[in-house]
Amino acid sequence: MRAYENIRLHIPTMKPLDKPESKTEEKREEAAAPAMIAAEQVMDFSKVQIEPLFEEAVDFETFSRSDFRAVKIEACEAVPKSKKLLKFTLNDGTERRRTILSGIHEYYEPEALVGKTAIAIVNLPPRKMMGIDSEGMLISAVHQEEGREALHLLMVDDHIPAGAKLY
Repeated sequence: MRAYENIRLHIPTMKPLDKPESKTEEKREEAAAPAMIAAEQVMDFSKVQIEPLFEEAVDFETFSRSDFRAVKIEACEAVPKSKKLLKFTLNDGTERRRTILSGIHEYYEPEALVGKTAIAIVNLPPRKMMGIDSEGMLISAVHQEEGREALHLLMVDDHIPAGAKLY
């Protein structure tokens, strides 16, 4: 018997989008439906205000010099003597670990961020904050909601590897 005779080929096929593959999947979809409806009802964007877009254009060459990367959050801790700052230890796809400080402690507890994949700009010059060099900036979305600032750290699919470049 030849070694390759035991190999089973899997040929992908198109599946109908309008019907579940199995009864189990159908039950899972039914169970998830109320949660999805509840999540949709929570999002009321009518009370959200966003900053206006910049009118000044940035030329492509300037923009292309910004190095945005996916980073894995390996550690995160509150900076002593600071109410706002969190200190992140990040895997940016290189051998060394990157430290970035971010003033988002009002919005996140450090332990909730460990293991997540975020987006950072990594080619900013180091900036000393509370005596610690911050080597970049994590990207967040900010808006006003009912007169109060809201902030969401931009987090992406954990399947994106550390160091992946964004274009």
